[in-house]
Amino acid sequence: MDFQRLMTIEEVADYLRVKKRTIYDWVKKGKIPAIKTVGQWRFKKERIDAWLDKQ
Repeated sequence: MDFQRLMTIEEVADYLRVKKRTIYDWVKKGKIPAIKTVGQWRFKKERIDAWLDKQ
């Protein structure tokens, strides 16, 4: 896995133009593709883009 290509909660929130709290809620409800690594949520941009296309 290329950790440099993973986005943080803050980066995904900025990318989607929503609040960080919204991203946390979506992760908790399983609505957005996420990976938990070393106790922190990370996101692959490619998977976020694919998820957006399906919405």
